[in-house]
Amino acid sequence: MANIYDTLFSLTPSGKIVPNLVESYSVSKNGLVYTFQLRRGIKFQDGTPFNADAVKFNLTRDMAPTSARKSELSSIASIETPGPYTVVIHLSHPYSPLLAVLTDRAGMMVSPAAVKKEGANYAEHPVGTGPFMFSSRVKGDHITLIANPHYWKGKPKLNEVIFKIFTDPNVEITNLENGSIQLADQVPAQQLPILEKSPNFVVSNRPGLGYQGIYLNVTQPPFNNKYLRLAVDAAINRAVLVNVALKGEATPAWAPFSPESPVFDRTLDLPPAPNPGLVHKYLKEAGDPNGFSFTLQTANNPVSTEIAQIVQSMLQPYHIQMNIQQLEFGTLLSNNTNHDFQASALGWSGRIDPDNNAYQFWHTGGAQNGSNFSDPTADKLLDEARETLSMTQRKVYYDEFVQELHRQAPYIFLYFPNNTYAYAKQLHGFQSYPDGVFRLYSMWLS
Repeated sequence: MANIYDTLFSLTPSGKIVPNLVESYSVSKNGLVYTFQLRRGIKFQDGTPFNADAVKFNLTRDMAPTSARKSELSSIASIETPGPYTVVIHLSHPYSPLLAVLTDRAGMMVSPAAVKKEGANYAEHPVGTGPFMFSSRVKGDHITLIANPHYWKGKPKLNEVIFKIFTDPNVEITNLENGSIQLADQVPAQQLPILEKSPNFVVSNRPGLGYQGIYLNVTQPPFNNKYLRLAVDAAINRAVLVNVALKGEATPAWAPFSPESPVFDRTLDLPPAPNPGLVHKYLKEAGDPNGFSFTLQTANNPVSTEIAQIVQSMLQPYHIQMNIQQLEFGTLLSNNTNHDFQASALGWSGRIDPDNNAYQFWHTGGAQNGSNFSDPTADKLLDEARETLSMTQRKVYYDEFVQELHRQAPYIFLYFPNNTYAYAKQLHGFQSYPDGVFRLYSMWLS
């Protein structure tokens, strides 16, 4: 998507937000009015013009009640287009993450003509203004993109890019080593030192903004009991998990804000040691002093399986029996969205603004609130954080929010993964971005 679509704003490799399809912008002193001047002469891949009407169409579409982006744009009260290349956004209240949101999916501009033409089938025929155009897709196997010859920044150096899907990262690395692929987005920890020493490959291993962990369904037994959630949270040794399964590729986590986040707090976001006394205390308070059982749904791949088995072994001494159910990733996602699980192992790749790593997951009714978590204290803190322009003050709210998460444990944070990639020496122009997304426009093969 990041290569088919351009965004209104974009990220630099250092994480700075800069205009992209927007050429220049201004913000009113009260933070309620954003005025965008758009770049001229840009066309969508179907030949239709990119202009202010297209921006208004996109933002309105993403604000719809059925959109997964609605919570990111809920502060928008109205959108005006006083000129063909001018967009004025009026907010109902200050919303500090707006520009960050517009570097991501809510800022991806789709062709209004293509959406109207394809209707419900639009996802199978995406059209943007980006450097690559959608060519074909074989579900579960690969997606092919081709260069956009009329791209406004100039035609890409790569004529075609194929995204191959591997459920086993070891198979992915084998394909890298035999030359079948040139860029791998999964490097197993045991392969990392081997690839780093190889003269044929380059490894990029940088801290990311995302997190991995386990959703607990707070509206169904057993995890509608807060104390059982807290018992699981207190039983897991994140440091051991990272050292065994992810050595050199992750940091133990206890919150949604990684060390790369502007609101990271070492004392709140990094986990304490497991506490057996607390586990027994919580089990007793829950009314289950002899333990309980539940089922964890996880992706059917080696890394996810190993992590699930490590967590399972950490819970066993407390007679907490965790059954492991391996699912195809699409089914895992669907079950999470529909709250059809007791525990669900899913994470988030991370975004540059802390709001995007928290609000949609733990605010009541959030688009990705898989746990069905609803807490008035958390809601108030998340609302205040996104309405505050000062990052220093926002951190105060996020610190309190994290403490509320610790008291409620709707999600068991496990680790902050690094963005770890390996690529062939003949691939040039690779840059690592904090959100972990590949921008292919700058790459070429020798």
